Amino acid sequence: MKFLKLSLASLVASSALFAGTYNVDASHSNVGFKVKHLMISNVNGKFDTFSGNFEYDEKTKTLKSLVGEAKVASINTEDAKRDAHLKSADFFDEANHPTLTFKLDKIDGDFAYGKLSIRGITKDVKLNFENNGEAIDPWGNKRVALELTGKINRKDFGLNWNKALEAGGVLVDETVKLNIEVEGILAK
Repeated sequence: MKFLKLSLASLVASSALFAGTYNVDASHSNVGFKVKHLMISNVNGKFDTFSGNFEYDEKTKTLKSLVGEAKVASINTEDAKRDAHLKSADFFDEANHPTLTFKLDKIDGDFAYGKLSIRGITKDVKLNFENNGEAIDPWGNKRVALELTGKINRKDFGLNWNKALEAGGVLVDETVKLNIEVEGILAK
């Protein structure tokens, strides 16, 4: 029994040697989304200010944890009037809910499960997960790139504003497509 405990402790310790904490490099990452407008075209947007970190096991090539947040004030759809409306109480209500957050629960195959919080409402989400690999940059820093994509229903998070169209349908679709591309740099 003692040998088994020592073996398990050794295994845990050796796997910790290969795990690293990575900080999100915002200049090489993107927190983006798109949503249908008038039921025919897409409006693309992103958050310009975001941060996060993740733990990655280099030996097993496994994402162990990930947390991130985006500032609502930094929403950018390339239209200042629309961005102001999105920050208002009709949508994100930046005055009362200045950040969006995501916390990974687990990776299972090609899927990431976690908790997404928008407008003070937290929901379990399932996103597509892709490990885009590792590289050493020209300055000797180890980097890892990850991608999370998927769909959420904005009404699940209290983003309910809309306008009905005369010909049927609505101005803004309920489904929002997420595209989160993260490049992390190993913390020193």
